[in-house]
Amino acid sequence: METSVFIAKLIGPCYLIIAIGMMMNMGFYQKVMEDFCKNSALVLFSGLFALIAGLLIVLSHNVWASNWTVIITIFGWGGLIKGVWLIAFPNTVSKFMHVYQTNKALLIVHPAVALALGAVFTIFGYFKA
Repeated sequence: METSVFIAKLIGPCYLIIAIGMMMNMGFYQKVMEDFCKNSALVLFSGLFALIAGLLIVLSHNVWASNWTVIITIFGWGGLIKGVWLIAFPNTVSKFMHVYQTNKALLIVHPAVALALGAVFTIFGYFKA
């Protein structure tokens, strides 16, 4: 449980800040997504970062319990899969981002989900520990 709380304390505030930033600066983040697809080095670096972060979480916290800590495990596996995807299939990123940018619902849902995850991780990391 100690590892779960540590990871929740790390991820929670980050996701809260990212979500609030996205909600307050939607146009800026749409431009970032557009630029991201045009920079191959950034796609590769992001893939490496996601792969390493996902592996770190999976190696230290591969817990499939029926409580809140399973969210961290799923988050880790998601990062690992995203990293593999960005590294192995970088040419698909621009297609994915185009769909993401043109679908207004995704632009609203993504920060809302990030805000919810950030709140859950922050609450369990700082207040329920």
